[in-house]
Amino acid sequence: MKYLLLPITLLGLMFTLSSCGAVKTATQDSTVKVIEETKPIQVKVVVVNMFEIGEDDDDKAGEFQLWKEGQALNKRFAFPQSHHDLYYNEETGVLGMVTGMGTARAASSIMALGLDPRFDLTKTYWLVAGIAGVDPQDASIGSAVWATWLVDGDLAHQIDAREIPADWDSGYFPLFSHAPYKGKTAKDTNHQSAGEVYKINGELAEWAYQLTKDTPLTDYPRMQTLRAKYVNYPNAQRPPFVLKGDHMAAATFWHGKLMNNWANSWSKFWSDGQANFVTSGMEDTGTYQSLTYLDKAGKADKNRFMVLRTASNYSMQPDSLTAAENLKLESGENGYAGMQSSLESAYAVGSIVVDNIVVNWSVYQETPPYQAKETK
Repeated sequence: MKYLLLPITLLGLMFTLSSCGAVKTATQDSTVKVIEETKPIQVKVVVVNMFEIGEDDDDKAGEFQLWKEGQALNKRFAFPQSHHDLYYNEETGVLGMVTGMGTARAASSIMALGLDPRFDLTKTYWLVAGIAGVDPQDASIGSAVWATWLVDGDLAHQIDAREIPADWDSGYFPLFSHAPYKGKTAKDTNHQSAGEVYKINGELAEWAYQLTKDTPLTDYPRMQTLRAKYVNYPNAQRPPFVLKGDHMAAATFWHGKLMNNWANSWSKFWSDGQANFVTSGMEDTGTYQSLTYLDKAGKADKNRFMVLRTASNYSMQPDSLTAAENLKLESGENGYAGMQSSLESAYAVGSIVVDNIVVNWSVYQETPPYQAKETK
């Protein structure tokens, strides 16, 4: 019996080692599975909308609904750290988000997404697709505008117009100054920008414009009636079209000819005369500011950012109305004459860009479209 102990002990030891090996293998397999399941999703395009009306489906559409339906964004990701849940198409790699209105919500929403470990956004293209006011000197309602310059209309000093000196043309002037810089640019004053202006990737904007410039846009009788009032503004009387022009973001919804003149001069001031104010909104400087921080952190590429704004209303009145009268008409129960068309234009034009990126992802993942030689 004494001599049988050794073989039995060895047999038990072998069984124990074999069992441990089996357990280890199973653990390794489950670990690999968990790693695979938690690997960040590589997003090809993020479509950035700012608001929705009511539900996301089957009711009166805001900016998001046409995108959710048209791009089949059916996979929902809870996003409690921001304004609105995220929706994704697993086949195309397109992600849709709604930031909420205003610079603060936009900035915080983009940052929240950029830091979300569920997504890999390092190669992602970003498309802001939202409605806007439009300068009748440049375009008509329903038109779609690709931007290169984003100008902030909030960061400033202001003195009420009733208290400004007689030789001032405005009571609104740059931070760190004591009066308007009439006839000068930011470069002339050696002003260090506090976020008043951003220039995004102009080559990408030009590529998007060239790809979409001939896109047919919807036109409705209400729009035609309103356009006819702008008798001294030829571009305002044109049917909707695609163009390039720059964007001002301001949390205050301003309106009127004098404010429109200010927006033009303010844009030229901060861009050293290069920007042409065409559209007005509330969010895009906040959106891009967050993206620049994410770029520095290696979480996103700010050079893959595009802004498409579509005109729901004019930013100033026709000559036959006062600013107050026009704002009342546009903001009344009937809403903006160009609202429906602007939502449709955003999708009609923007989806061409999104679809092109998806189809050519094998190239565009590493090489931006304007540098790629052969694409579909």
